Amino acid sequence: MNSAVLLFPGLNRDRDMIAALTRIGGKAPHPVWHTETELPDVDLYVIPGGFSYGDYLRAGAIAARSPVMAALRQKAEAGKRIIGVCNGFQILTEAQLLPGSLMRNASLHFVSREVLLEVANASTAFTGGYTQGQIIRCPVAHHDGNYFADEKTLKTLEDKGQVVFRYANGTNPNGSINDIAGIVNAAGNVLGLMPHPENLIEPAHGGMDGRPLFEAALGLLSRPAA
Repeated sequence: MNSAVLLFPGLNRDRDMIAALTRIGGKAPHPVWHTETELPDVDLYVIPGGFSYGDYLRAGAIAARSPVMAALRQKAEAGKRIIGVCNGFQILTEAQLLPGSLMRNASLHFVSREVLLEVANASTAFTGGYTQGQIIRCPVAHHDGNYFADEKTLKTLEDKGQVVFRYANGTNPNGSINDIAGIVNAAGNVLGLMPHPENLIEPAHGGMDGRPLFEAALGLLSRPAA
C-alpha cells in the first residue's frame, strides 16, 4: 500500500516516520514538501512530529496554513486516511481537521519518556490490530501535548467514540483532559495522537506496540478494521 509523508521546515521526526512506513509497508512513502498544492493519490497521508517553524506563534499554527494543507483537506473530505503524530496532531487541530487544541504541558516542561496507552476504541481504521481496552507502550516527546476541548466538544468526542487512545495507569505526561492521547474526526479517517508509535515498531526498538497502528492504517491486517 502506498503512503505519503508531508514535510515542513523544522520537523525532525520525518526520517523516523519514513523508515517505519518503509519497513512496514514494504515501499518508501512519497515525500511531499509544504509548498506543494497537489498530493499524490495514496492510501495513507502522514504528518510526522517535530517543531514546524520552530513552534512560532503556536505549535503547528504556521504549518496549518501552508499550501499543502488545502490539498490535505480535500483528501480528508474524500475519506482518505490521515495520521498526525505529535506536531502532526497539533497541525491537524490548527487546521481544524480535528477538534480541540494542544496546549503547553501542565508541568511547563518538555517531556520525553515512555507512557502507557489504553486503546479506547479498537473499531477504527487505525486500531483494528488492537483489542478494546488493551494497554500498550509508547514513547512521547513534546512540550505542547496538553489536549483541551470545550465541554460540548468533549462530550461529542466521548459519546461518539472519537477518543481512540488514553494515557493509562497514571502515566499522563501533560495534563491532557480525560487523559486523551489520540482522537479521530467524526468520519473516522483522520487520526491525531501525541505519542510516537513509529518509534516502537520492531524488536530493535525494544518492542512492537506501535506496529499494529500502521499495519491497520496501510490496510495490511488479515482482518479489516470495522
